[in-house]
Amino acid sequence: MDTTGYVALSRMVALQRQTDMTAHNIANANTPGFKASRMLFSDYLVNQRRVDQPTAARTVQFVQDRGTHREMRPGALQTTGNPLDVALADDGFLVFDTPRGERYSRNGRLTLDADGRLVGPEGFPVLTEGGEPIVIGPDEGQISIATDGTVGTENGQIGRIRVVRFDDPQALRAEGVNLYAADAEPLPVEAPVVMQGVVEDSNVQSVVELTMLMAQMREFQFASQFIEREGERQTQAIERLTRRRG
Repeated sequence: MDTTGYVALSRMVALQRQTDMTAHNIANANTPGFKASRMLFSDYLVNQRRVDQPTAARTVQFVQDRGTHREMRPGALQTTGNPLDVALADDGFLVFDTPRGERYSRNGRLTLDADGRLVGPEGFPVLTEGGEPIVIGPDEGQISIATDGTVGTENGQIGRIRVVRFDDPQALRAEGVNLYAADAEPLPVEAPVVMQGVVEDSNVQSVVELTMLMAQMREFQFASQFIEREGERQTQAIERLTRRRG
């Protein structure tokens, strides 16, 4: 394969990864708190050697995906009426205790586990400002969650849900569908706005993602056809040169 084919192939590889990411967004269009991701592309420049061409034509530009961008805009808020569901009105993340350490998420669809702990969809307990899980006793009745994150029942306050933020949310590393890991130290949100009985929907717009997916598939098809036709052109050129020499 010559340089032309390799350039087209680099585009096909990048398109394949972009298509996988778009499909992942579509698959999580109904996942609470999910944030869509976008691939970032750049040129990979290679200088040609032993070529007698104008200066501007001595550089070959390959396509490479150099990273991803996470769209952090909030999703729509949906009222569920479930007293354990919570959503954050502003920027920030809930904190969960996992075997790998603290992890962060905006998915506030909480439940009670067998031990009475308030846990997220993955079964990890949500933490208080003191770093402790919130435990609801078997004799507790009505659960209330105040706008500042304070959890209580008719017997009094139990704890305050910890809400944190990051200076650079793009530096968060996704783990699974809705958990994030961070190298940077989280910063406390001094005045969080926690809404009870509400969940934040995914910020994925299905129509937009489907349109993008179809466009990416067409581009992949065009690149594939280009490589095929380029191969045919080279084969024909070789055959003509061979006949002339014969």
